[in-house]
Amino acid sequence: MNVQTLEKSLYNLITETSTNLPKDVRRAIKKAKEAENAGTRAAMSLDTIANNIIMAEDNVSPICQDTGLPTFKVYTPVGVNQLEIKAAIKKAINDTSADAKLRPNAVDSLTGANSGNNLGEGLPVIKFEQWENDYITIKLILKGGGCENKNIQYSLPCELDGLGRAGRDLDGIRKCILHSVYQAQGQGCSAGFIGVGIGGDRSSGYDLAKEQLFRHVEDTNPNADLAKLEEYVVKTANTFGIGTMGFGGEATLLGCKIGVMHRIPASFYVSVAYNCWAYRRMAVDIDPQTGEIIKWHYQEGEKITFKDEVAATTEDTTTDVVELTAPITEEQIRTLKVGDVVSITGRMYTGRDAIHHHLMSHDAPVDLNGQVIYHCGPVMAKDEEGNWTVKAAGPTTSIREEPYQGDIMKKFGIRAVIGKGGMGPKTLAALQEHGGVYLNAIGGAAQYYADCIKGVDGVDLMEFGVPEAMWHLNVENFTAVVTMDSHGNSLHADVDKSSLEKLAMHAERVF
Repeated sequence: MNVQTLEKSLYNLITETSTNLPKDVRRAIKKAKEAENAGTRAAMSLDTIANNIIMAEDNVSPICQDTGLPTFKVYTPVGVNQLEIKAAIKKAINDTSADAKLRPNAVDSLTGANSGNNLGEGLPVIKFEQWENDYITIKLILKGGGCENKNIQYSLPCELDGLGRAGRDLDGIRKCILHSVYQAQGQGCSAGFIGVGIGGDRSSGYDLAKEQLFRHVEDTNPNADLAKLEEYVVKTANTFGIGTMGFGGEATLLGCKIGVMHRIPASFYVSVAYNCWAYRRMAVDIDPQTGEIIKWHYQEGEKITFKDEVAATTEDTTTDVVELTAPITEEQIRTLKVGDVVSITGRMYTGRDAIHHHLMSHDAPVDLNGQVIYHCGPVMAKDEEGNWTVKAAGPTTSIREEPYQGDIMKKFGIRAVIGKGGMGPKTLAALQEHGGVYLNAIGGAAQYYADCIKGVDGVDLMEFGVPEAMWHLNVENFTAVVTMDSHGNSLHADVDKSSLEKLAMHAERVF
C-alpha cells in the first residue's frame, strides 16, 4: 500500500467528518426545522444551527469546537497490515490537529497535561475487524464531551423517575430508552440522536450502542420489533417538550437506532449512546493497494445546503434583542428575565473546568468585576504574523461547573456566564443573591460564534492547555438567551419538570 496516499485519504476523512455534516443528518435537521413553531427560541436555535452548518462547510472549519475522542472502526481484508493503518491514522490525526481541523483534546488523566495533538495512551480509539471483502472500510465518529456525558446505562430491573419499574422485557427496554432522552435534557445539544445496545456486558453494551450511530438515519431495523420501537421512541420523545437546546419545542430527538446481542442470565443491560445534533460521523472505502478513497458513505439522496432557508429567516427576524456592553452593571443584569435574547459586545473571558477549579483557591489573572465568563474551549490557530485566531468557539456544557460557579461569581464580581444546558440550584441561588444571569448559547454552533469574535486580546493560564486556558476575546453581537435570571427563574428547571410530567404519561405498557 502507498502509505503517503493512505495518510492523505485519512486526512481528508478526518477533515470532512469535522467540517461537513453528512446528507442524512442534514435532512433530519431540515425536517426538525419544518416541524418547529416559527418565532420561538427553538426555531431561532435551529436557524443558528443551519447557519453554522453552512459556515463550517464554506470555511472548512470544525462544525463544533469539541473534537471529542476520535473513534475509528476499521474493516480490513485478510492480509492487510493493520499496524500500517494504525500508524497512518495517528499521522493524520496529528496533522489535522496541527491544521486546526481538530481541537487538541487528549489529556493525561493523572497529570492533566494536554498532549497538544490528540495523541496519547489509548488515543485515538482504533478498533479493527477483519472481513472477506477485498477493500478497506474506515469509519470515524467525533462525539463531543457534552453528549458523551449524557450516555447512560441501565441494569434491569430498575426503578425510573416518572416511569416506575422497568422489567427484563421489551417494555422495560422501552422505558429505559425514553428515560435516557428525558435525562439528557438540553445538555447533550438537543435535538439529538441515540444509539442503543441491548444485552452484552457493561463495556460491550456501550460498544454496541455506539456502533448504532454508524447506521444511516433513514434506514429500517431488520428486526421488526426493534424497527417499531425505534419509530415509537422518536415520535414519543418529541412530545416531551424539551426541544432544541432544552428551550422547549417540537424537536427533541432526531433519530433512534437499536442493536441487540446475547447476555448472561445474571445481567440485563440497556446502554444508550447520546449524540448531539452535530452528528459528525463519516466513512470511506479505501483501495488496499493504492490507499486511495474509492467511495464515501452517507452521501445518498438529496443534500440540504440550508442557504435558502437561512436567507429567508434572516430577512424575517423580528425578535427583540437587549444590547449589552461588557463590563455589565448589576442594575443592567437585574432588568433581564428568562426568555430575553441578549447581544454582547466587548470583552469576554473563556473559562472551563481547570479555570474554575483554579479560581476557587487563587486570584484571577485579570479583573473580572462586571465581566462575562464563557464556558468554551476554542479551536485556536496562529496566523502568518504569529497572532492567535479563533477557528471554532461554541459553548461547552455548563453543569460541570455547578460546584464552583456561584462562589466564583460572588468572589470576583462576575455578572454573566455563557454556556449550554443550564446550571443547577446552587448557581441559581447565587444569581439571585449576587445579581447575575446565565446565558444559553447554541451548542455546536462553533462557526457562528467564532464569527462574533473579532480578536484575541490575550491569554492566561496556558499551562492548562489550549481548551482550558483563559482566552481574552473581543466580541461583537454575541447572541444568547437568558435561561436563568437574577429573580430565581430557571427555564431549565421548568422544562425538566414539565418533561418529566410528559414522560410519566408513557408509563403504561405499549408493547
